[in-house]
Amino acid sequence: MPQQKFVRDRHFYQIFAGLVLSLALQNLLTYSVNLADNLMIGAYSQNALSGISLCNQIQFLLQMMVVGVGEGVVVLGSQYWGKRQLGPIPHIIGAALRFGLAMAAALFLAALLFPYQILHLINNDPGVLAEGVAYLRIICFTYIVFALTNMLTASLRSIGIVKIGYIVTASTLCINIVLNSLLIYGRFGFPELGVRGAAIATLVSRCVELLIIVYYLKFHEHQLNLSVRKLVKIDTSYIRDYTTVSLPVLVTQAIWGLAQMIQTGILGNMDGSADVVAANSIAVLVFQIISVVGYGAASAAGIMTGKRVGEGDIGRLKQSTRSFQLIFLALGLVTGALIFAASGPVLLLYPKLTPSAAALTRQFTLVLAVTSVGTCYQMAADTGIIRAGGDTKFPLWNNSIFMFGIVLPMAALSAFVWKLSPVVVFFWLKSDQLLKCPIIFWRVNSYQWVKRVTRDT
Repeated sequence: MPQQKFVRDRHFYQIFAGLVLSLALQNLLTYSVNLADNLMIGAYSQNALSGISLCNQIQFLLQMMVVGVGEGVVVLGSQYWGKRQLGPIPHIIGAALRFGLAMAAALFLAALLFPYQILHLINNDPGVLAEGVAYLRIICFTYIVFALTNMLTASLRSIGIVKIGYIVTASTLCINIVLNSLLIYGRFGFPELGVRGAAIATLVSRCVELLIIVYYLKFHEHQLNLSVRKLVKIDTSYIRDYTTVSLPVLVTQAIWGLAQMIQTGILGNMDGSADVVAANSIAVLVFQIISVVGYGAASAAGIMTGKRVGEGDIGRLKQSTRSFQLIFLALGLVTGALIFAASGPVLLLYPKLTPSAAALTRQFTLVLAVTSVGTCYQMAADTGIIRAGGDTKFPLWNNSIFMFGIVLPMAALSAFVWKLSPVVVFFWLKSDQLLKCPIIFWRVNSYQWVKRVTRDT
């Protein structure tokens, strides 16, 4: 009897749905923290909103690098989990922490010592720069804490523990909203600190996040049984294993983060840059919030794909791969429709936008409604199947070629040589989300990405 092309087992979809909902909720709460900052600062002043948007590009670069470090843990850890061998995982986590904390410390020092010089690379508006520098001088102290929290969370995700993530983020959201209200506007006797108040609120929230995750690991997690001793005294041979898998992922994420900074620099140096940057900030946040299920599906598929590769059952792996692709495409269509529907109502949340910024926000959001269909398919197949299956080099080359060979050159030419409208430039900046779909479809269905990256213990 021929094997079914798609997974028919209801239990498979129940596990997948549980992971997706937990991860999507965590992503939603994470972006809700950003939305709270965005709305409260947006109501304070447009320059403050644009200034924080610039600083968020540095945060995004850090996030991409931390994700790269964490994904190495997930790829290796989930395959060991599939083999029912948990012993090597603490060694892998220890290796990841060394890389992640070193990068976070370097970025912290750069932002602390050269805030104006860094932000001036991506914007030239004096009012926006002043607000951005004031924010960056404080927010840079969150970088090391953020990196540590996210790498520890990734270690839990590698063995299917995801619920603690949204508990941590929910706590952050509540604390951040309360402190933002008190410190941005100076309510209930607190000083009015504007962007500095928003930065302090985020710093406190990040510290609470770390305390919660450390408490959970110490008192409630009983599979890995992590301790400071385990993370410091590791078998250094696992550093080589980890580096082999993680280095391409880390470079991919770092390049992606750098590319996003360059994109913001292109938009930030166009005529009317304050309006363009504000519109970009709002439109991208709308996309991030609505697409949380798509990103959750990618992460969930990554955990399950890594486990399937570790188990060594290629027939079942092919079934789940086909099923995941249909789910990704359906989520893309739903996400695009929701972003389209939100393109008008979102402007009601930002009454202090200039007419030009409001018009650009609507146009940028409509562009994202189209490109998000491609994002939900190709991003999820790339990171949730190909990378998680052990092929970490293909995403590096694929993303680099499209970003630096097509997206950035065409956007720069459109902005500074051909002097086209901001919406055309913005479309070019997001065009790779559609252009990458055919090659991702070919690669994922070739199954050349299936690679067991673990060792027998």
